[in-house]
Amino acid sequence: MSAAIFPPRSGVLARGVDWVIRHPRMFTFLMVLPIVLWLGIVYIGALIALLMQSFFSIDEFSGVVRHEFTLATYAELLRPSNFDIIVRTVVMAAAVTLASAVLAFPVAYYAARYARGKWKALFYIGVMLPLWSSYLVKVYAWKLVLAKEGILNWIFAKLHLTWLLDAVLALPVIGGNSLSVSYIGTFIVFVYIWLPYMIIPVQAALERVPDALLEAASDLGAAPGQAFRMVLLPLALPGMVAGSIFTFSLTLGDYIIPQIIGSSRLFIGQAVYTQQGTAGNIPLAAAFTVVPIVIMGLYLWGARRMGAFDAL
Repeated sequence: MSAAIFPPRSGVLARGVDWVIRHPRMFTFLMVLPIVLWLGIVYIGALIALLMQSFFSIDEFSGVVRHEFTLATYAELLRPSNFDIIVRTVVMAAAVTLASAVLAFPVAYYAARYARGKWKALFYIGVMLPLWSSYLVKVYAWKLVLAKEGILNWIFAKLHLTWLLDAVLALPVIGGNSLSVSYIGTFIVFVYIWLPYMIIPVQAALERVPDALLEAASDLGAAPGQAFRMVLLPLALPGMVAGSIFTFSLTLGDYIIPQIIGSSRLFIGQAVYTQQGTAGNIPLAAAFTVVPIVIMGLYLWGARRMGAFDAL
């Protein structure tokens, strides 16, 4: 029998293909090259251009961007009105992240410890199903639910708890005329929209915790609460931090939910949209955009040190 070795093909292109196939490292490099070029030129290049814009300023009389290096635009971020926007957004993102972690943990714990077979499949469908529907449809649906004429107010009225809802809406800063025009309503919708992004990493982290560790803690005399605090929670913490990367960053940059549900006070995303579109102040819009980039950079650095990336 003749050897099953094909002779070298003729032609420059054919020989080049054969050479690449015989060198796995070059083949891998060529496969990754388009992605690297996309990230390096389009994505990172756009971020660099954005950063450069933030060091320019705008002429207050003519509205023309002055392409001269200055830190005056960043100084504008420290004005009380602009600084309040940053603080408001960060506080909301932190509150949404904390609430999502509290709500996600029992759901993820049940899925990781008790759900088996079809029940685990139903769990994944139940968690992922809201992500398959339109983002805007969900937000507008919540606006109807939280409105004065919505079903939530109707339920409170039927339970004779309207006084409780009125007391919550009467709270300073976070209250309002109705849930659909208050920070409480904005908070509720944020938690609903981003909760699946917290549940999945926490569930993945809990599945990595061996049952033997909890049994060992029980054998050593640890009460259920002690086993939770000293064994389960520390091992699940990287998953919670991993989920918080999504909930915190997505809340930090979102502008649609505060635009549709909430008061007239701006968040960072709305400020960027307003400065770039209505006001035409590109440098200030770029400076506002740099703020969440810096915050998330520090956040990711801390998350990496806590091992959160292992739970993604």
